[in-house]
Amino acid sequence: MEITQEKLHEMLVPPGHITEEQFSSAVTESLNKKISLPEELIGQGLISDKNLGRTIADFFDIHFVDLGEAVTKYEYLSLMPEIVARAQRAIVFDVSDNTLSLATDQIDNYEFFRLLEKKTGKNISVFYATSRGINTALRSYKGDLHDKIEKLINGFYEEGHQEGDIVRLMDLFLEYAYDNRASDIHIEPLENDVLIRFRVDGLLHEAVRYPKSLHDKIIFRIKIMAHMQTDEHAAAQDGRFEYHNLENDFDVRVSILPVSDGENVVMRLLDSHAHQYTLENLGLSHTNYQKVLDAAKRPHGMILAVGPTGSGKTTVLYTILEKLNNPEVNVMTIEDPVEYDIEGVQQTQVNSKKNLTFANGLRSIVRQDPDIIMVGEIRDEETADIAINSALTGHLVISTLHTNDAATTFPRLTEMNVEPFLIASSVNIIIALRLVRRICPHCKESYIVEAAELETLTQNSRAMDCDSLKAVTSEKDISQLRLYRGRGCKACQDTGYIGRIGIYEVLEVDEKIRLLITKKEAADVIYNQALESGMVPLLCDGIAKALDGTTTLEEVIKVAGT
Repeated sequence: MEITQEKLHEMLVPPGHITEEQFSSAVTESLNKKISLPEELIGQGLISDKNLGRTIADFFDIHFVDLGEAVTKYEYLSLMPEIVARAQRAIVFDVSDNTLSLATDQIDNYEFFRLLEKKTGKNISVFYATSRGINTALRSYKGDLHDKIEKLINGFYEEGHQEGDIVRLMDLFLEYAYDNRASDIHIEPLENDVLIRFRVDGLLHEAVRYPKSLHDKIIFRIKIMAHMQTDEHAAAQDGRFEYHNLENDFDVRVSILPVSDGENVVMRLLDSHAHQYTLENLGLSHTNYQKVLDAAKRPHGMILAVGPTGSGKTTVLYTILEKLNNPEVNVMTIEDPVEYDIEGVQQTQVNSKKNLTFANGLRSIVRQDPDIIMVGEIRDEETADIAINSALTGHLVISTLHTNDAATTFPRLTEMNVEPFLIASSVNIIIALRLVRRICPHCKESYIVEAAELETLTQNSRAMDCDSLKAVTSEKDISQLRLYRGRGCKACQDTGYIGRIGIYEVLEVDEKIRLLITKKEAADVIYNQALESGMVPLLCDGIAKALDGTTTLEEVIKVAGT
């Protein structure tokens, strides 16, 4: 049964789940992104996947099941072949003496239900599950990919290997990483064997090891896939390939670097179909969101996203581009590398072998009549100079810079020999950010702050000065502060976390800040003035997210507490 736009409106707006304005905005965004309306509603955080599923089930007077919480046993799945489950969008998740419990997002598939009753000899109890829940459960048909990998590797120890086995092993690595939501695969040669680790939600986890004797074959296979030179072992190489399986297509960016024990590989998984971040769902507070949106709407000037490697800077740039991209403007980028293709945007990748550097590429872009320019990173004096001058001559320039916080951006640009009055005239806003892990929604629980956390909190004067914490402690004793954490469950692989979200420090360059920049004042002076002007520090934004149950206090202190 198709859940039409009209039905969703009837389910969500009159009962007050979301407003008419929010619903209309989601409809527009879903059409622009070419994704389903439910995906957009969930992506914007207007309603959770679980609550939307329960609302739909209640509307049609049917039971609801959250497949993220239900234990899907393989013996239940085996009652229905995988190809049938995929075609009918149905999952068997429980069986009793006389009843088979079936989860589906096609609740009017009556003919199939009757056939299943006839085949199994059991009554069929139909439950509604969301599309996201069905897709997650379908992955269980693969069984335990880790066991398959280990079985294949053990076979290499005992029986040797053939070329087809290497191909299969690489496919299993990629599928296992993708199913575990890994952003990166690290293949690290050690003295006696090779370690494979996956980065999930920002943390590396050991996945498996394989014998050193296989490493050259694995490297050869990766180089073939990524169109690299197979006979080059002493130089760094970069490449890229597309991986296709029955469920998903995704890009893989490959970096190979020679180290003392062999060639080290890092593969980044880029799921372009899942790249649906928007300014609305990045985790910006309402105030910070409005500041960024206002800066993005200005016809010229510079927007900078700053932070360490892996802090989400590029994602912020892409979401701003998505917001600004329309047929009336010419949007161009110079990147290293191009991580996601954006329809309607002219994207250029740095190529040092062809002397296409950030500076040279940017110099050429400004001759292409752009309205909006994205520079992947300002790395050197020449790039900084061209970017600043572009921002002063009628272009909106967005870029990234490696600094610890928003205020230190200005001394960093000065170190690149950019004149302070040019910085003050061109930079509109600085977005400093870090990534923290989200608490798993399936096993989230509240608790009263523990003694060790309380001590950490009270000894951190910057934390105690946060308005969000002051608001809570003004009403009750801080020792009774209620926080949140994840217990650990199947959905989050017992980590207590699923996914990540940004914490932000957004510095608007107003007249007072401009005056300090031109006077070459220290970062601390600029920081204090920004606080007086209403800037919320990274730590305080993180604490606000810990208090509302988005992340844990431990995560915030670890990432932004110093």
